[in-house]
Amino acid sequence: MNETADGVQAIEWTEAGLRLLDQRLLPAEERYLLLETSAQVTEAIRDMVVRGAPAIGITAAYGVVLAARDAYARNPSGWRSELEPALDALGKARPTAVNLGWALERMLRRLPAGPGDPLAALLQEARRIHEDDIAANRRMGELGAALIERGQSVLTHCNAGALATGGYGTALGVIRSAWQAGKLARVFADETRPWLQGARLTAWELLRDAIPVTLIVEGAAAHLMRTGKVHWVIVGADRIAANGDVANKIGTYALALAARQLNVGFMVVAPGSTIDGRIPDGTGIPIELRGEEEVLSFAGKPVAAGGAEAWNPAFDITPAHLIDAIVSENGVVRNPDANKMADLMARSPSPDPTAPQVLA
Repeated sequence: MNETADGVQAIEWTEAGLRLLDQRLLPAEERYLLLETSAQVTEAIRDMVVRGAPAIGITAAYGVVLAARDAYARNPSGWRSELEPALDALGKARPTAVNLGWALERMLRRLPAGPGDPLAALLQEARRIHEDDIAANRRMGELGAALIERGQSVLTHCNAGALATGGYGTALGVIRSAWQAGKLARVFADETRPWLQGARLTAWELLRDAIPVTLIVEGAAAHLMRTGKVHWVIVGADRIAANGDVANKIGTYALALAARQLNVGFMVVAPGSTIDGRIPDGTGIPIELRGEEEVLSFAGKPVAAGGAEAWNPAFDITPAHLIDAIVSENGVVRNPDANKMADLMARSPSPDPTAPQVLA
């Protein structure tokens, strides 16, 4: 298992191709897949070998490298036309995660103007996207942990850790930083059905870092909050609209409603690349619907009565008015709205550390 100071290294470029930790098999088995074509990368994103908006974007960037390598090998003088179908397939792999389109656009801007081999320039850009994400996660961890008081406990949903990013994590980056600072009394994690990312992935990550974690089913979250044992709900995001509405794993909206009713803080942690200023509010965010079998069966075995149907949205929308803080690498927005989000998006990717970090 490859690890860095930033936690699990789930995405790794090699000369042979892209190595991805197959997250479908965790925690029972730690197996890496070697992807040698962009078609394999598209399939891995769609089938959730890799998941989490930042990780999807990074993986797609390396997918462009593989597509360009193959296109140039097939047609050195006409590789651009060869590249287009692969890029189109990558872009459609999962529609909700804005980082996917963001990474593809960034890679396209690095295509060389001339007919030469594009591999070196594209690989350099993909690696930069990967490295920038890890640095952003570290910064978000610091900023988010500053909002947590000593002795508080937190609840997280799905997996927004090193597995969902280039390393360290968004929501789990805040939790890691707060734990290292001696602030946290307890971490609770939703199981996060139907894929159980909380039970399988978040618990696995936290325990590897020797951070105690208590799992709950989603239906227990409101009751747990009502007992006073949770002070912050901390989640990631797959897309944030210009007004601060957030698309995240299904079940996030319910947590935000309960948190507001019970006076529990609600924090969203996501890099600037997840903010989509082209979408005014959450009604414009596409919501991915996945197959019924994910709800009707588990590990290939039926769990529902025969003939039952299922509705399986992968994400929901949490309106900005239910969010206490959005944390990005460029600062913290308290009580987000369109004006504050515009100010955040206008900030430099490397803000002056002496400048105010909270937009109240």
